[in-house]
Amino acid sequence: MGNCTQMKTAILSLLVLASPAFALTDKEFNDVLRAIRVVESNNNPDAVGDNGNAIGVYQIWRTYWTDATEFSGIGGTYRDCFKPKYADKIVRAYMKRYATKRRLGREPTQEDIARIHNGGPNGYKKTATLKYWDKVKAVLNRDR
Repeated sequence: MGNCTQMKTAILSLLVLASPAFALTDKEFNDVLRAIRVVESNNNPDAVGDNGNAIGVYQIWRTYWTDATEFSGIGGTYRDCFKPKYADKIVRAYMKRYATKRRLGREPTQEDIARIHNGGPNGYKKTATLKYWDKVKAVLNRDR
């Protein structure tokens, strides 16, 4: 009986760990990532901005890349962020680390995703990221 309970607990734990960090639908999450790419670089994989500090379609900084790769096991190099598929993995790993119900105290929204991308782990609380969210929201609304 004890082994059965332990097995159920182990399976439930694995299911929780495997579940997404956010309650957005796949479409909502993909839509906000697409809008972020448009705002950041107009989907240009060769884009370099912020005086050379930000690269690729998402304009990823080295510190963001380090945060995303630190626990995700993605591997690669910072310059791989010029590759859109790799950059997408980086952003998803970053959000899995920082855009979580546990951190935010509620289910993350598209706004949270955009503001964390722009302002770092606590970007969702920073007034400085509100204008950025307005830009992302405009792209989302335009494409609906």
